[in-house]
Amino acid sequence: MCDTIFASAQSTAERIALFGKNSDRERNEAQTVEHFSVATHGADAKLKCTYITIPQVRRTNAVLLCRPFWCWGAEMGANEHGVVIGNEGLHARTSAPEAEALVGMDLVRLALERAATAAEAVDVITTLLEQYGQGGDCGHLMQVYYNNGFLLADAAEAFVLESVGREWVLERVARVRTLSNTYSIGRDAQRVSAGLLTMIANGGWSLHAHPHYGDAISNPGREHIGRARARLARSSALLNSRLGSLGAGDMMNVLRDHDAGGASSEGAHFANVTICMHAAGEDRPGQTTGSLVSELRGAGSIHWVTGSAAPCTSIFKPVLLDAPFPAQGLLPTDRFDPQTLWWSHERLHRTAILAGLQTFLEDIRCERDQLEAAFRTQVQEVVEGGTAADRARVVLHCWAEASAAEDRWLRRAREMPWTMQETAIGKMWLDMSLAAGMDLSP
Repeated sequence: MCDTIFASAQSTAERIALFGKNSDRERNEAQTVEHFSVATHGADAKLKCTYITIPQVRRTNAVLLCRPFWCWGAEMGANEHGVVIGNEGLHARTSAPEAEALVGMDLVRLALERAATAAEAVDVITTLLEQYGQGGDCGHLMQVYYNNGFLLADAAEAFVLESVGREWVLERVARVRTLSNTYSIGRDAQRVSAGLLTMIANGGWSLHAHPHYGDAISNPGREHIGRARARLARSSALLNSRLGSLGAGDMMNVLRDHDAGGASSEGAHFANVTICMHAAGEDRPGQTTGSLVSELRGAGSIHWVTGSAAPCTSIFKPVLLDAPFPAQGLLPTDRFDPQTLWWSHERLHRTAILAGLQTFLEDIRCERDQLEAAFRTQVQEVVEGGTAADRARVVLHCWAEASAAEDRWLRRAREMPWTMQETAIGKMWLDMSLAAGMDLSP
């Protein structure tokens, strides 16, 4: 379960395109934020992706990646040219390919490393899909197989690309667009792969000459899982409600959304229709394990990452690809390590759940939002008129301020009564924490 959001420059207050994504994965599946510099490779170089090896290209771009610790590919990321991509798992009427090939996360990283525009990124992915296919287990401990959808953007244009096997359909984005775990391209596709219509006809999915692709391809038996269409409608409504005045802060708010039919209670945060995802038992095993918001300004793009799960309890921190990358400790795994950013924050997130997430968020929301607003002001000032040293100083300052704030919040959460400790949700989180070797007691 994931959600990806985009607003074109014409839809935003500063006339700058905006992108965001929540990566929803398994509960102890730590996610890392990494920066890789420009690299050159030999003419015969090979590249080991998650499962298969393919030829490497001569030059790869500098990239910012948010990826599950065990996977070569990335759930979302950006490159030095200001191209951003996020992927979504999709469920078609045919079974997802299980044979090891390129997983959707591999395709995200490969496109970021090889493309200079969003349009080029589309070509990279479709070419690789047709040549190598997609497939393989995409889960951490659970076996998970799916096809992939992608939202790809740069400062000038954006696309949604939805695939089934080696076939695909492409839509050019006009204003705002969101993507969730359901096929969504209708009758206004810009391009389709050569074999898609034949696949639809042979499958008996649709007899129309010009099908609504999403309806034709989607597996109706999987539509209820994660309430993807409801999440898609919710994220679209939130963006459209601020059309013309959207900013980076609005994108962060969408990724933090807990609306569950208008309810505002502890239970609402664990209901199905939430964009900020918290695990809640067997029917909801995933949580948001990392979040990204990008202001698309070409080579001068500004990226905001949590580097941690649960954006509602996290602080979005700046990353500039021409500034030193902030330290986050060792690379995380699925075992608790307080020296890693992801697990350090997870201690706060899970303590907040035990103390009552609604109460905790009411306590920290104002400080969190004010801190991020100050970060955005500081970063914009040095991007528009500062030196390289100024940019480096501000980025590191913001990360240090965020770390200090989360330390304060953890102390406060530990002092609150743990009202959720004896509930089914609280016990589940205590069990998952113990499985990772984390003792939540103060």
